Amino acid sequence: MVTVNFTVFRQNAKAYFAAVEKGETVCVKRHGKIIARILPAMRKEPVWHTKALRLKIPEVSLSQAILEERRQDR
Repeated sequence: MVTVNFTVFRQNAKAYFAAVEKGETVCVKRHGKIIARILPAMRKEPVWHTKALRLKIPEVSLSQAILEERRQDR
């Protein structure tokens, strides 16, 4: 992990982002307090980008089947 002052980061942003691309984490400080952590991006797509499973019941609306089941449970 690299820690750098905000002004130095601003002047050398290209070099710090290159380090992040290589897997390094960069912490940016202002007035002695950490204001940002720059982390490498995830390499794998998040789960919510994958296709969802579709449930189908032949000749029956799935929403109608759920509503019918709820009525029966009452």
